Amino acid sequence: MEFFNFHTHQFTNQSNILELVNQYPQDFDASIPFYSIGIHPWYIKEAQIDTDLKIIEEKLQTKNCLALGECGLDKRIEIPLEQQISVFEKQLALAEKYNKPVVIHCVAAFQEVIEIKKRLKISAPMIIHGFSKNSQIASQLIKEGFYISFGKYLLKNPDLKAVFQNAPNDRFFLETDTIEESIQQVYDLAGQYKNITIKELRAIISSNYKDVFVRSKE
Repeated sequence: MEFFNFHTHQFTNQSNILELVNQYPQDFDASIPFYSIGIHPWYIKEAQIDTDLKIIEEKLQTKNCLALGECGLDKRIEIPLEQQISVFEKQLALAEKYNKPVVIHCVAAFQEVIEIKKRLKISAPMIIHGFSKNSQIASQLIKEGFYISFGKYLLKNPDLKAVFQNAPNDRFFLETDTIEESIQQVYDLAGQYKNITIKELRAIISSNYKDVFVRSKE
């Protein structure tokens, strides 16, 4: 593995990249070698929740399923927050049961996510994907034991440079999510911001991968 793409919706099938491809229970593609699976808050459907959770639980027991998610909370959608929290907590219980990391979608609900992690005493690694906020929120998340993944906004928002530079090397991942740019392009910019070589950056990401994903198999 030269590159690890922590979160993507596009499987590119390149031999030097380990891609953690996002999957949804109802649209599962068995041909994708490594994936995460979860109920995204945008796509919560009351009548489908139990069926989706059963599919997720089944897939979490396979070696190709590296993580649960993306799942989480989003205050900018019409689905009631109480329902989102209920679905999120049920998925976190599965992550704990099967010792799998969690890919988290969080929009304007960081305090709620932190509170849930504390209240449920979640020990599974929790990674906020697509981080786009300030250093204060990043520092609070890291203090509370979260990992942070950078990608789209790192490329598009220069204000994130300082946030990323201050992120501890043992607490971040890189991703492409839905953008057209390659994971190599994200690595290139991340290396520039951290003032390290791509080889050094790959070693950091590889170490974090082992801490989060290999640990979950033990």
